[in-house]
Amino acid sequence: MNKKKMIRLTALVGVATATGVVAEANQTHAATTTTTETTNQTTNASVESTQAAVDAAQSAFDTAQTSVDNAQANVTSASNNVTSASATLSSAIANKEAATSENIASATSAVSSQAVVVASASQAVSEQAGVVSAAASVQASAQAEATSASASLSSSSANVASAASALSAAEAALTSDQSTAANNLSAAESAASSASAAVSSDQAAVDNAQAAVASAQAIVDAVAEVQSSDVINMSVAYITALKNYLANPSSANAAALQEVAKGADYVKELQQKFKSDASLDVVVDPSDPTVQEALSVYAVNLINHLRNQYGLTTAFGASANANVAAIDFVKKYYDDEDWNIFGTTGSDGQGHNKNGLDAYADQLNTSIAEDAGSGLTTWVNGKATMATTTLHNLLYAVYSDIATMLFDDGGTNNWSHAQSIFEDGTILGTGGFNNVYLGVAFDKYGYAHYELYNATEGNQLGNNAYSLDVQTAAQALLTNAQASLASAKASLQRMTTNLMVAKAAVVAAQNQLAALENSSANDLVAVTKARTQLASAETSYQTALATYKQKEEALKKAGDNLAAAQASLEAAQATLATAKAKLAELEETVANLTNADQLLAAAQAAYEQAVANLTTATGNLGAAQVDLAKAESQLALAEDTAEQAKVRDAIAAQVDQQLNGSTANDRQSAGQDATSLKTNGRALTATVATASAAKQKQGANQGRLPQTGNDDQEASTMALVGLGMLGMATGLYGYKKRKLTK
Repeated sequence: MNKKKMIRLTALVGVATATGVVAEANQTHAATTTTTETTNQTTNASVESTQAAVDAAQSAFDTAQTSVDNAQANVTSASNNVTSASATLSSAIANKEAATSENIASATSAVSSQAVVVASASQAVSEQAGVVSAAASVQASAQAEATSASASLSSSSANVASAASALSAAEAALTSDQSTAANNLSAAESAASSASAAVSSDQAAVDNAQAAVASAQAIVDAVAEVQSSDVINMSVAYITALKNYLANPSSANAAALQEVAKGADYVKELQQKFKSDASLDVVVDPSDPTVQEALSVYAVNLINHLRNQYGLTTAFGASANANVAAIDFVKKYYDDEDWNIFGTTGSDGQGHNKNGLDAYADQLNTSIAEDAGSGLTTWVNGKATMATTTLHNLLYAVYSDIATMLFDDGGTNNWSHAQSIFEDGTILGTGGFNNVYLGVAFDKYGYAHYELYNATEGNQLGNNAYSLDVQTAAQALLTNAQASLASAKASLQRMTTNLMVAKAAVVAAQNQLAALENSSANDLVAVTKARTQLASAETSYQTALATYKQKEEALKKAGDNLAAAQASLEAAQATLATAKAKLAELEETVANLTNADQLLAAAQAAYEQAVANLTTATGNLGAAQVDLAKAESQLALAEDTAEQAKVRDAIAAQVDQQLNGSTANDRQSAGQDATSLKTNGRALTATVATASAAKQKQGANQGRLPQTGNDDQEASTMALVGLGMLGMATGLYGYKKRKLTK
């Protein structure tokens, strides 16, 4: 307890003590204690009483709230009933307006018509029910047959299993030696077959190698002679005219060059000088590496001979890499794209594939120039297919193309082919041709392509270079072909020996198997019998399986028919239900029209009753809300009273503690304080004197402070103490009031 509260409480106790003095200033402690205990009992009873009042008020409030909630629900329900009754009344009014004799007659007629529809639908349902019954009977019969077929199939399957088991047992009775011998025979036959295939393969390889040797020999015998004799020699006048033209391609220089070249007649003369040798009439593949090498070396030597006559010291080269690049380019940008450079007549072609040249130059990161010739179409004996071309044809095509580039290249080409042969460091005005390698390829139309590449270390087009010494190159080809032939013959010899060994092993295995079969004839008979029985069981099983499938199919069909019939029945039943519903609706319409007056009267009465019920419910809700407001007010008052009682009880307890804990000196001091107050405080003295007079008047015959207070004494004492308590209540504890939330 803080100091301020102690001072106020002490002053209050002094007043109470002074009031109780009648004749003697010094009172006994027991008398004072008795008085305070009586006061505490009174305040405790007051607290309990006020709390009981709060509980009762709370219960009354809860009851009132429930009444309000129920009344509100009744109002909502009554309002909904009014809405529904209003709709029913509106419908009845509309029905009354429609209830003319014509409408009633029309509705009655519609009922009669719909009754006929219902009867027809009912008949359809009956008939379809009969169909379903018949389909169910068929399905049941099919089910029985399918069950029987399934049982037969199971029995047949068991027979097959039994026969298979018997065969396994019979086969197991054969000796393991016989099985081993059979396996040995199978392995020997397989080895013999493989050996025979190897012999056939090696024989083909030998034949091919011999053909390659013959082809290489033909090249050795003829290419060198052709290369040395098939040269193109230019006149000094031609060389001079060509140099003048290339230095200054004027019209005059072009005319002079054309005059010296003598045109197509001179080309034919050169072509006729080509040496024809029977040893060159060997059918070859133009894309074969050996033929490629021969063609590119032949072409480069022809060109380099011309360049020497022209006075150039730099020579073109030939390599396997350049040939591979040429073949790849022609296939990709001419064959695969169906690009016909000359067409069928020489004047209807597509020309050079310039986009392809640009793309391939980017791919190889180099400069590329392309010359093209009529190739195989320039043969004296006419055009031949690529599949039947000979070495003679190919060499002649190269010779003729290069000759034509020199002497018959006027017109729109402006001698560009000749420029590509004789320019040094550039080709047709394009630089980057200081190390030229030539690749030769024929497209699928038979036209020849001469691809001029500038070889560098990066693109490696000069790698795997060919020797331009024709005789040396041809001899190397022959040597390689002869080595391949020798290797093929050696392999054929080995495979032939292996085949002989394998055939001997087959004979030995057959003999071993025959001996074992003779010694186990009975086991073989048992195996044969078991196999026959198994075959018979399998045949029976297949028959049973076919029957089972047939019955299952029949069962499925019967099931489908039954399902279809049931679906039709359900559809008929749905139709009947719809017709009945329509009939009921029409009958209801007739009834409504016929009884329009009664229905309207009933609807009007129901509506009025619903309105009356709503009025009553609304009134009940208002009354319940009034009761709730009263209960809420009473609950608030009871809670305030209870709070005040609790405050008084707390102060009384503090007074009791103050009195019970004081000593004789405290009591004497308190008496002195009272006397001092009587003499020094006028207002308080007057108050004490008045209280004392009342006490003396009430208890003049007692002569001392009463030990047990009666009702009057308690009221007198509590009057002063109560004033002090009420004065302190708000300062000591604060005033509390419950706020209603309901």
